[in-house]
Amino acid sequence: MTFSTSAALQQAVALHQRGELAKAGQLYAAVLQHEPDHPEALHLSGVLARQRGDAEQAVELIGAALERAGDKAIMLCNLGAALQDLQRHEQALDAYERAIALQPDYAMALCNRGNALRKLGRFDEALESYAAALRKKTDYPEPHLNRALVLQQLARHEEALDAFGAALSLRSTWPEALHGAAVSLAARGDAESALEGFDRALQRRPDYAEAWCGRAAVLMRAQELEAAAESYRNALAVRPAYARAQLGLANVLRAQGKREAAAEAYGHARTLGADAATVGYMLATLGVQDAPGAAPGAYVATLFDQYAAQFDHHLQQVLHYRTPGLLVDALRAHLPQAHGLDVLDLGCGTGLCAPLLRPLAARLEGVDLSPRMLDKARELDLYDALYCGELTALLRTRPAGYELLAAADVMVYLGDLAPVLQAAHAALRPGGVLAFSVEDSAEAQGFTLQDSGRYAHARGYVEAEASRHGFSIAAMETSVLRQDAGRDVNGLLVVLRRSA
Repeated sequence: MTFSTSAALQQAVALHQRGELAKAGQLYAAVLQHEPDHPEALHLSGVLARQRGDAEQAVELIGAALERAGDKAIMLCNLGAALQDLQRHEQALDAYERAIALQPDYAMALCNRGNALRKLGRFDEALESYAAALRKKTDYPEPHLNRALVLQQLARHEEALDAFGAALSLRSTWPEALHGAAVSLAARGDAESALEGFDRALQRRPDYAEAWCGRAAVLMRAQELEAAAESYRNALAVRPAYARAQLGLANVLRAQGKREAAAEAYGHARTLGADAATVGYMLATLGVQDAPGAAPGAYVATLFDQYAAQFDHHLQQVLHYRTPGLLVDALRAHLPQAHGLDVLDLGCGTGLCAPLLRPLAARLEGVDLSPRMLDKARELDLYDALYCGELTALLRTRPAGYELLAAADVMVYLGDLAPVLQAAHAALRPGGVLAFSVEDSAEAQGFTLQDSGRYAHARGYVEAEASRHGFSIAAMETSVLRQDAGRDVNGLLVVLRRSA
C-alpha cells in the first residue's frame, strides 16, 4: 500500500486536535521519514514538542519549517511561544512582530506580543498590544487576563479587577482569572473576598500551588496561623520544590514560636532556591546564625509590598504608631530655618511623614524599597520626587543635596549604622540635620536583631557612631514609639547635626 503524505498528515492533525499526542507524533514522524523537509510536518512536530515540555526541540523544528516554507504568521507565532518558554523574550518579540507584519489582524500574535513586552518590563506597550488584540477579537479572554496581570504589576488593582472580571465574563470558571482577582483583592486589603477567590480557584484546580500560597499569605496576615500552615503544606503537597511555599511555612512556624521546626523549614527553603540573604536573616532572628548588618533589601521590599494596602490603618489603629509626629516635633527646634528646606524622607513608605515635612520644605523627596508603598505615597501629591531604591545608595549620589534627612521607623532595618551615617554626612550641607528613630536596646553596647525581625540599638552605640561620622547630638529623647501585642515599644528619637 502506497504511503500518502497528505492523508497521514490530515490524520495526524485530527489526532493532535483530539489530544492523542503520542499517535499524532508517530504520524508526524512517519511523514518526515518520507519527506524530511515537509514544512507543515516540521511545524506541527514543533508545536507537539512544546506541548510535551521540550521548548528547545520546538524552536529547532519550527525554525526548520520556516527555513523551508518562508515566513508564515502561524509558524512565527508558535515559534515566539516556544522562545518565551525558554525566557528568550527579545527573540520571541521579534517573531511576533514578524507575524503581525504578515497578518496585522492576528489577534493571538498581538496578545502574545503583549506577553513578551510584559516580560521585558515594557508595560505601556504591552497594554496597547492587548488592547489591539481585543479590537480585532472582542470575545477573546486571554488579552483581558494578561492585561489584568500587567495592571496588577503596576499596582493598579481597581483596573486589574475590572479586567479580571472581563476575562471571567467570557470564561466564568477560569482558575487563573479567579486567582488573579483574589491577588488584587488581597492587595487592596479585602481579605474576605480574596479568600473566597482563592477558594473558587482551588475548587476548579486543586493542584494550584500559587493559589494555596496566596490563600496562606492572607490567612497569615490575619494571624490564622494554623490555617496558613495548612495551606502552605497543601501547596508543597502539589509542588514539593516550591520555594515560596517552603519559605512561607517557615515564617508561620516562626510566628508560632516553633523555633526548631522553623529553622529546619528555612534550611529547606534555601535548598529549594529561596533568597539566601532573606533566609539567613530569618535564621538570625532565631539565633541560629550571626545577624547581618542590615535586613536584606529583597526581604524589606517584599514585606512592605505585601503590607502596603493595610499599612496606614494597621500602624495607626492597631499599633498606635506615633513616630512621625514625635520625630518632627523633636527636630523642629534644631532646624537651620523653619521652612524652605531641601528635605529627603528616608524610607518614606506610604508617606506618613509627608504632611508633617511638607510645611518645612521647599522641595520634598522620598525614597523607599517598596514600589507598592511608593504608589500609595504618590497618591498624596505631596512629594516633588519619589525614588525606588536603597536609601544609602541614593544618599551617595546626592553630595550636599539636602538640609534635612528624616527617617521614621527605618533604622530598625539597619543594624550597623555606620554606612548610612557616612552617606548621610556626605548628602547633608554643613549644619544640616539628620533625624531618625531607633528601638531602644536593653544591651549596653552595639545593636541586636530581635525576634520581631527588627534591630534595636543601644544609646551608647548611637552616640559613638554619630561622633565617629562627623555629627553632634542635638537631641536624643526616650519615647514610646508604638505598641506590639499590647506592649509599649520603647525607642529613641535622635536628632543629629552635621559638622561644618
